[in-house]
Amino acid sequence: MVTLRDYFCNMRKVVKVKKLQKIVGKLVEAMFSISGAITTIAILLIVVFLFKEGFGLFSSPSVENGYVLCLNEKNPVQSLSSEDVRKVFDGEITNWKDVGGNNEEIKLYRIDDIFSVYSDEDLGEDYALLNEKLAEVIRANKNIIAFLPQKYAPTRKQDIKELKTGTISPTNFFAGKHWIPTATPSPLFGALPLILGTLLVSLVAILIALPLGLGVAIYLSEIANEKIRRIMKPTIEFLAAIPSVVYGFFGLVVLVPLVQSGFGLSVGETAFTGSVILAIMALPTIITIAEDAIRNTPQSMREASLALGATQWETIYRVVLPCSRSGVLAAVVLGVGRAIGETMAVLMITGNAAVIPHSLFEPVRTIPATITAELGEALSGGTHYEALFMLGCVLFAITTIISVTAEMISRRQLKTKEV
Repeated sequence: MVTLRDYFCNMRKVVKVKKLQKIVGKLVEAMFSISGAITTIAILLIVVFLFKEGFGLFSSPSVENGYVLCLNEKNPVQSLSSEDVRKVFDGEITNWKDVGGNNEEIKLYRIDDIFSVYSDEDLGEDYALLNEKLAEVIRANKNIIAFLPQKYAPTRKQDIKELKTGTISPTNFFAGKHWIPTATPSPLFGALPLILGTLLVSLVAILIALPLGLGVAIYLSEIANEKIRRIMKPTIEFLAAIPSVVYGFFGLVVLVPLVQSGFGLSVGETAFTGSVILAIMALPTIITIAEDAIRNTPQSMREASLALGATQWETIYRVVLPCSRSGVLAAVVLGVGRAIGETMAVLMITGNAAVIPHSLFEPVRTIPATITAELGEALSGGTHYEALFMLGCVLFAITTIISVTAEMISRRQLKTKEV
């Protein structure tokens, strides 16, 4: 028989346990809140750092850092764009009248040219003497354009001026057609070929992977028996674990020769080859997520549709797919993200040529491949370094736009369904 004393003792124990459980619950809730806050702050800091480094590009000089272009004061040309500078030093522009000057031939001059006239012994280590000799050369010819290190340039001498080239503008970056970061005297950071190459390869990859992935997902969920599903599902999920470099080797050894011989091309490293390998890589993600979403459709809805006289395909098309639309859309978004962000395989089999693509069967270069290939060679904090970070900003913007668009479509479809 339970006494009154035992009853109150048990009640106190129950109260203590409940208080302890409440305290533990509060601590766990606080830990989750702190974890979420830390993750959010870390993501924000990464984004801020990315854009801070990237937008520094638009305050960088268009001429190679530490160098200047010098002209004779009598030359009427005051400024040149980075594209004009490239054409001048590449020999595409040979007359000053093409850039707003007199009808006279352009003469190029570099610091190495001074040593063809004067030996090292003549100049010694006297920077003032070297400076004066360079000034004499520029004064003697008003049609000369001299590309010189800033510490040697006679820009403060009489009858000599520094050519204004300005800074790299957003137009130069986003609309520029040439990506030549090692060009002298004016490196070119035109991202248009890289952006178009990325979009082309990713779009074609999704156009290939989406119908195939959705078809396999429908087959596994609605048609295949349990034995086939138990074999195929783990196999498909295993494909997602294969490293991208292995896919790259497969593409290089198998797909590239097939594309080259099948389409009669001079090279097989093309945008089409990259699209096919990206489609193969995106398939496991699309199939797995879409299949799970389709299987989560309530069985009662299938039975109700069949009871009303609909065929199995009508049930799949009119009932199952509309109910699993949000999950299928998530599969598409993740598949696009995999395609756009892929680096190694694309770097190996697309030809890695930074040119504007005019067809699927030409070499291209994507943004992730460019960042991977060049970041190790870029001087930290330099113009090339900032240009690569700006490419990262572009890639971030593309994926964000895709995610937001998919979310808006999903919400609109949900509202339509509720109405």
